[in-house]
Amino acid sequence: MESWWHILSTALLTLVSLAGTHWNFNPLARMVCSVLSGLLLLRLFVIYHDHQHHAILPRSRIAQGFMRLFGIFALSPNNVWRSSHNHHHNHNSKLRGSHIGSFPIMTKRQYLNSTAATRWKYLFTRHPLTILFGYIFVFVVGMCIVPFLKNPKRNYDGLIAVLLHAAIGVAIVHYWGWMALLLTQTLPHFVLYAFGTYLFYAQHNFPSVSFNDKFGWTHDKAAAESSSFMQTSRLMAWFTANIGYHHIHHLNSRIPFYRLPQVSRELPEMKAPRVTSLHPGEIFRCLRLKVWDVELQRMVGLDQAMRKPSPVA
Repeated sequence: MESWWHILSTALLTLVSLAGTHWNFNPLARMVCSVLSGLLLLRLFVIYHDHQHHAILPRSRIAQGFMRLFGIFALSPNNVWRSSHNHHHNHNSKLRGSHIGSFPIMTKRQYLNSTAATRWKYLFTRHPLTILFGYIFVFVVGMCIVPFLKNPKRNYDGLIAVLLHAAIGVAIVHYWGWMALLLTQTLPHFVLYAFGTYLFYAQHNFPSVSFNDKFGWTHDKAAAESSSFMQTSRLMAWFTANIGYHHIHHLNSRIPFYRLPQVSRELPEMKAPRVTSLHPGEIFRCLRLKVWDVELQRMVGLDQAMRKPSPVA
């Protein structure tokens, strides 16, 4: 019942806030409703993410149907999200093989020995603007169009998601105009995916993160040393459905999001997590990290990466 309460209450609040972008005649209030809709969609997306891990309602066909529809609506089709995200959990913090379902990682030497085209592609994937416009680059293109083009038969729902998204946009413009499109669809999704993409980036790309080759990798070590605890206000923790407890989530993805704070308090082994936050200075420090320096055993920025090649890969 607790899982259903979180799902239904969040879905209802989302619908009310989306309605507010139409029916509230005060322009500022409509803008507030628009941003609020994006944050509520973010919470609903993390709940969807939990369901994909079978952390909540794993046997409910109603929940499965609802989440499958939400995944298409949220440009994160079930098949693509589950396969790529499960791969991420099984290869988190590995220097090789972790690029599927996550941001790619190059060592300093690999980057320096790469072609200009390879470097450009790598830096584009990790660029702050790519993260800010995760709506387009990560979800429309990365989660829907590219998987569909690679395997149309398996990932047909990627095409359905894009077509449905476009159809909703056309309908909004037809019945309510371009301002409604901006406030009811574009801005909420921009907020959802900008926050969502950055959260996912920063919780595995932070100054004290650790990466390993396959021989030094263990699941528990990856959870403790390569997944951060993102400190936020209680309100932001609610909007993000406790995804800030990412180290606990990677330790055991079957723990429901509403139990993560309790587990964090009661698990002595996870009392000293690697911490990050949404403070502007911390965001800057995370975004400037580009490559893994094997010698220093830490992520560094391009300025430091270009100084001299590392003698080892």
